[in-house]
Order: sequence, then structure tokens, then C-alpha cells
Amino acid sequence: MNQLADDCFNQADDLMSMATALAILRQRIVTVTQDKLEQIPLARALGRILAQDVTSGLDVPPHDNSAVDGYAVRHDDLVANGPSRLPVLGRSAAGHPHGARLAAGQAVRIFTGAVMPEGADTVVMQEDAVRAEDYITIPPGLALGANRRHKGEDTKRGDVVLARGRRLRPQDLGLAASVGQADLSLYRPLRVAVFSTGDELAEPGARLPTGAIYDANRYILTALIAGLGANVSDLGILSDDAAAVREGLSAAATSHDLLLTSGGVSVGDEDHVRGAVEALGHLHFWRLAIKPGRPLALGQVGKAAFVGLPGNPVAAMVCFLRFARPLILGLAGAVDLDPVLYRVTSDFDYQKKAGRREWLRARLERQEDGGPRAVLFRPQGSGIISSLVQTHGLVEIAEDVTQVKIGELVDFLPFDEVTS
Repeated sequence: MNQLADDCFNQADDLMSMATALAILRQRIVTVTQDKLEQIPLARALGRILAQDVTSGLDVPPHDNSAVDGYAVRHDDLVANGPSRLPVLGRSAAGHPHGARLAAGQAVRIFTGAVMPEGADTVVMQEDAVRAEDYITIPPGLALGANRRHKGEDTKRGDVVLARGRRLRPQDLGLAASVGQADLSLYRPLRVAVFSTGDELAEPGARLPTGAIYDANRYILTALIAGLGANVSDLGILSDDAAAVREGLSAAATSHDLLLTSGGVSVGDEDHVRGAVEALGHLHFWRLAIKPGRPLALGQVGKAAFVGLPGNPVAAMVCFLRFARPLILGLAGAVDLDPVLYRVTSDFDYQKKAGRREWLRARLERQEDGGPRAVLFRPQGSGIISSLVQTHGLVEIAEDVTQVKIGELVDFLPFDEVTS
């Protein structure tokens, strides 16, 4: 199917590429949240960004221990070509070590997580041993060191287990807890102000005048920003008035690290955001060779960074995920800014212009061989919010690709990768 007709992005000669825009963005990223570090308990650290390395002060586990319920033995005591019969003397349970050294020709009852008795080097699983009174019989073939966890096999004393700049996930908190950290040194949250722009916008729940639409963008964007661990100020809707836009941005810049708007950055008579940013600060770029979302602005208002997203909801979300998200993470102190794209099989034919990066909403379905295939949502209009709900993510098509055919591999960005 030819997709080149009805294309409002044809004049792309003076548009900046995604790669160039991201390079400019990265050049201007400076951590702005390091002015105030916070010591935060582990239970409240999820999603925050680590300001100092976490170094382990101990080995984890702190001792050799058993990976199963069974019997600790010395491998040298086992018969190579037949069953071995050993007396069972004592027990070692988690938190209650055996205490004594294992003598030659003996076994100790042991449970998962329990300290290996001194001298023992192997554990036979209880279901592989036959016990009769105080003796066990072990079949041949048990490998040296079987079912034994070694001291420090997870982390060693002095290891940096979490590096500065990591955005903390549940498993990171678990690792910090395992080395005894009760709290962590974190950057303060980034302060982000969010505006929508346009006289056509109404607040959900209010009466909807003729020609108006309810504002969805702020609810998408504030949720995305909050999911990145930032503090969000929802500053409402700016009217299509140049003075009001300048005043709103200027006031917000005094108490926020980043200003984020949607709408008003194109070239229409009622698009006042770009002019306000240029009057109050500086605009680094504003027209990109991307679809959806050509009118995308990056700049500075006072000391605050500025991102102007397109007004169409799909374009606003796509541009947030690929441009605003790495900026927010970088300003907040994170070092891992790039999302992971996955290769999936295309279930569609598609044609596009060369020199432009495009994103298509798609859902994933399982193929007969078990692998995922990307099925396009139709239509692909950038105002169709339901397309964001009924799909799993974005097929990303690079500038040098002009045609995608069914069965080819394409890059896929799952929403789950970038919305939390």
C-alpha cells in the first residue's frame, strides 16, 4: 500500500534529522538536580536516581550455603562406581549453623540457605538420597560441589553494586538491601512544569463549547513525567495570546527545571509558543524530519530547559518518548537514556519518504513459530488517541528506509519500555 499521498510532511529539505536533534539535546544535558542530595529510605527510593555509588561492605552470601534441602557431605567420601552409605550426624538450618567440622565419612542434614558445615563441599538433594534411621544411601554420579552456593558468588566486599546515575528499579532496591543499605543518596526530583496551549481546549468535566475539544495531552504528559520520578506542576491551559504565553512561561521558569508545552510551536497565526521562547531565551531547534511530530522545539527559558511538543496527542506522546524522556532523565542525573528497541516481524507493507524518521502504532501478535509480529493499527492519524490504547508500541522506521514489506524485520519500541 502506498502511503505517500495526503502527506503534510513533504517539504523536508530544511528539516533537522532525529540523530542531529538528539546530538544537540545531549550536548545541552547537564544534571541540574545535584544541588540538593537526599538520603531516602529504600522503601521510598523506587524510580529515583542514585547520586552516589553503592559499594558492598560484605560478601553476599556471607558464607557457603546449600541451594537445596538435603545432606551435606565430603565428595571424597563418595564411592565413584556404586552407592555410598554415610551416617547422618547433626543438622544445619537457615540461621542455625551446624557449628562443628564435618568429619570424614559423615553427612549432615542441611536445609536451603543453611551454612555449609566446615569440611563439607557437596550437597545431595533429599529426594536423591535414601534414608534409613541415621544413615543415608547416595547413588553414584554426584558432581563435586553440587547444590553448593559459594560465599560472595552474588557480590563481593568492595564491589560497586549500583552505580551513580542509575534509575532505581525494584530489583535494584533488593540488591541494595542485600548488602545492608537502609537508605540511599539520591538526586532531588526534577521539577517540571506542564502546559497545554490553545483556545479550543476545555478541561474534562466542563461544558464543551462548539468547536472545542477536551484536553488529553496534559493527562498523558503529566503521567509520563511522574512515572520518571519527577515532580510535576500541572499549570493548565495557556490561551492563544502571545502576552499570556510569555507571562506563563516566564513565571514557571523561575521555579522549575524544565518547561513542557504541547501545541503552539508551529507557524500558524495562533502559534505563540515559539516566539515566546525566542523572546525569553533561546530556541535550539524546532522543525524535525520526523512523523508524527515535525513541529518539536527544544530551547531555554531563563535557567529552565524548554520542550515544545506538537499539539496532536499521538505526536505529543511519540515525541515525548523519543526526545523529552531522555532530556528529563539526563537533567535528573540518569546515565542510561536510550530505550531498547526490539526486532519483530512486519505484518504489513509500507512506503515512506527517504530522509525522515517515522513511527507507526502497532500491536504484537504471536506467529506460528512463536515469534512476535507487528500488526498496524489503522488509521494512523496523529489525533487518534485510541490507537495508543489499542497497540503495544511503535514500529520505528529509519530515515534511509523507504519501503517495508511483509515478513521483514523492523525495530519495535514497546510502550512498556518507555512509560515507566
